[in-house]
Amino acid sequence: MPKKLDPAAEAALEAAVIKAAGLPRCHAILADPAAPLTAEQQPLPAALQRRPLAEKSPAEWAYERLILYIRNFESQLDAQQEIAMGFAGNDAGVLKIEGLGFFEPDLLTFYGRDDDGKKTQLIQHVSQLSVMLRAVPKSTSEAPPTRIGFRLASGWTGGESGDASA
Repeated sequence: MPKKLDPAAEAALEAAVIKAAGLPRCHAILADPAAPLTAEQQPLPAALQRRPLAEKSPAEWAYERLILYIRNFESQLDAQQEIAMGFAGNDAGVLKIEGLGFFEPDLLTFYGRDDDGKKTQLIQHVSQLSVMLRAVPKSTSEAPPTRIGFRLASGWTGGESGDASA
């Protein structure tokens, strides 16, 4: 029977394995121990591990991590909510997310609609990235909520709906 490692040695071993695999470091602590897991607390999907981090542009890597955050956020919404994003430090309002893209080496693009339903596109340099995800009421009560996170990266594992409303 293998000897059980003390918590510090176990954490050091885990960190060494992650570093050797070329995976990024991430960490999150929440005040509520019963809170849903954050994107940082979940395993990195295999689809994101196919190419080494060193081969990805800052735009591609930011795009992939934004998808992780969007998927995680949507998983906590109910059937009456959809995802939108606010712009930190800006009066531009809220954009209901309908799409996300990147243009190497350093640009991200957010596609969607503003509070008035007008088509909106934000193009942002990765060095200026600051996004606040928000839950907003669905635009039509009859239709199921729109979930964008599970569509953003094909080949990822996870639920079909990507939400907590099922």
